[in-house]
Amino acid sequence: MESIMEEVVIVGAGIAGLATALALKRVGIRALVLEKAECLRTTGSALNLFPNAWIALDALGVSHKLTPLYPPLTTGSITDVSTGAVRQISLTGPFSPVHRKKLLEALAEELPPDSIRFSSQLASIETEQLHSAKDTASLAVVHLKDGTTIKSKVLIGCDGLHSVVAEWLGLSAPIHSGRSAARGLSVFPQGHGLGSSVQQFLDVGKRAGDHRTYDPSTIQKEVLEHHAPNFPSIYLDVVRHSDLCSLSWAPLMLRNPWNIVVGNVSRGNVTVVGDAMHPMTPDLGQGGCCALEDAVVLGRHIGNSFLANGKSVVAEEVARALGAYVKERKWRAAGLVTASYVSGWVQQSGRNWWRQLLRVVFYSYLFVVLARGVNFDCGKLPIAKAEEGEVEAESSKLD
Repeated sequence: MESIMEEVVIVGAGIAGLATALALKRVGIRALVLEKAECLRTTGSALNLFPNAWIALDALGVSHKLTPLYPPLTTGSITDVSTGAVRQISLTGPFSPVHRKKLLEALAEELPPDSIRFSSQLASIETEQLHSAKDTASLAVVHLKDGTTIKSKVLIGCDGLHSVVAEWLGLSAPIHSGRSAARGLSVFPQGHGLGSSVQQFLDVGKRAGDHRTYDPSTIQKEVLEHHAPNFPSIYLDVVRHSDLCSLSWAPLMLRNPWNIVVGNVSRGNVTVVGDAMHPMTPDLGQGGCCALEDAVVLGRHIGNSFLANGKSVVAEEVARALGAYVKERKWRAAGLVTASYVSGWVQQSGRNWWRQLLRVVFYSYLFVVLARGVNFDCGKLPIAKAEEGEVEAESSKLD
């Protein structure tokens, strides 16, 4: 049996967890990250980073590691497979597909070597009253399955879709959108010759029965033979070149937006970030981007409290900081969840006249409005003037 005391504990070493730990490091707070896997989970495919994500990465001081590797894309096309109609689109601001592995490594490299505690599976959470000369508040107490107990002044759940921390807070379980998705990363050793534009192919939603396989080769076969047999050869060639290790099939889940707005996204000194707070469908590519925003905003609120209290994490004051974080983030998160769901529903709607009209209206007007949300500026992290101890909002970008 081991008992540990930490200032801040973060559950989950994915994008949200590592970004939050780095945001806190930039303001002078050490956080312990608990990860249930034995090592950093760098497997997976890629994610699209829109301008709002690059703004957050700049605040975290890691954007310079990724920009040389992933030049921005500025144009794209959307093809209706059933009619052959092609709509050209322009992308506002820097937009780049990035390997998930590279992003995680860029974040993890900035943390002290002992920041992540691997093989740490959460068993339960409780609170304990703290009494001291300087502070009267609750401690968050997490019990791990190996018998270890860790107490902290702040507990941040970054443990993804099926978050134990979100469940403890009382947030409702994520719901099924009615759609599933196969995801993967293709490898072309001799080059793909596809240029530097985004290409999307749409068709009326299909169902091939209750497909529940997790075998990559079966997923690849299912996509080629049942879900996209009539898609252009350029798309099928990408599927055939998929790295089987990156292929996955999963239902697309989301949290009821109203639950984000009125639910307990924080309680005392406990809150959630990223998918633990706002799981959303991938139709606008904002899941990872929004998680990076969360990390910077939460780091700003906790950092301001930390610096205002003489570089001390005061549990009672931090609870107010978490409340301010939730107030700032809940409406944007709920809006993105809603917009992503509506976007996916419209894009995969049927061929009857009113749905086709709705699709035209969506791409002509609504899509433009939704796209403006990707230019969101989450702000900067506070730093302290060493000589005066004053709080000053400046970018934490490293030169």
